[in-house]
Amino acid sequence: MNDLKQNLLQTAETVNQALERILPGETVHPERLHQAMRYSVFAGGKRLRPALCIAACEACGGTAAQAMDAACALELLHTYTLIHDDLPAMDDDTLRRGQPTCHIEFDEATAILAGDALLTLAFEVLAGVPHIGCQLALELAKASGSRGVIGGQAEDLAAEGQPADADLLEYIHRHKTAALIRTACVMGGLCAGANSQILESLAVYGENTGLAFQLIDDLLDESSTEAELGKNIGSDKEKDKMTWPAVHGVEASRERVHELTESACEAANNLPDGKTLNALASFMASRQF
Repeated sequence: MNDLKQNLLQTAETVNQALERILPGETVHPERLHQAMRYSVFAGGKRLRPALCIAACEACGGTAAQAMDAACALELLHTYTLIHDDLPAMDDDTLRRGQPTCHIEFDEATAILAGDALLTLAFEVLAGVPHIGCQLALELAKASGSRGVIGGQAEDLAAEGQPADADLLEYIHRHKTAALIRTACVMGGLCAGANSQILESLAVYGENTGLAFQLIDDLLDESSTEAELGKNIGSDKEKDKMTWPAVHGVEASRERVHELTESACEAANNLPDGKTLNALASFMASRQF
C-alpha cells in the first residue's frame, strides 16, 4: 500500500507539471480569471481521475505519456464541476481541498467564468491529441453533459428534502460521480489502443469504483472532520441530501462498498495487467480523506 501511495504522489506531481504547462499564467490577461482557474486547479487534490486514466492506459500496455493529455483534460473538467458545485446557487460550500472555495476567494462571477474556462480548456486539450482526440472528446462530453455529470447534479439538487428514493439515488450517484470515473478508465484504454472487449472491462471497473467512491464520500461526510477532508462536512444532512447512509443505513452502505469493490477488481482481472487498478480500487474503498 505504501508503494501505491508513493506512486499516486508521483503521478500527481507529473500531472501537476503538465497542468502547469497547459494553464495560462497568472499574469496573462485577463489576470483575475486566470488566477482563479489556477487557484482552483492547484488547490490540492489527489488527482485520482488522472491516476485512474494513466493506470488504465498502462493496464492495456500503454504509457503514462500516452495518457497525459487525457488525464489533464479530466482534471480540468473535474475542477470545473467542483467550482460550480460549490456556488451559492448549488451546494453553497465555503471550503474545498482545505482552502476557501473559488467564489469565496474571488467572487461568484469570476468563479462561474473560471469553471466555464476550465471546461472549455479540457476539450481544447483533447482536440490536440493526434488520431484519437475526437474519440476522447466524445467520451468526455457524453460523461459530463445532461446525461452525465450535469444531469446527476441537477437531480441531486432537485432531490434535496425529498422522500427517500433508492432508484433516484442510484441515478444520481451513477451520473454525478461514477460517470466521470468510468470515463477516466475508458479514456485511458483508448489512449493505449485497447479493443472493445478491454474497454468494456474498463467501463465496468470504472462504474463500480466510481459508485464505491461516492458511497465512501457519503459515509465520510457523516463521520470525518473538516480538517481531515478539507471541505465542509455535515452539509449533506444540513441540506437534507439524498445519500446512501440516509436511504440504506450505514452498515448497508459499507457492505455495498465492499460488493462494488469486489466487482471492480473482477473486471480489472480481465485486463492485460490490472494489478495497479486492482490496488487502486481497494485503496479508494478504504480511504479516510
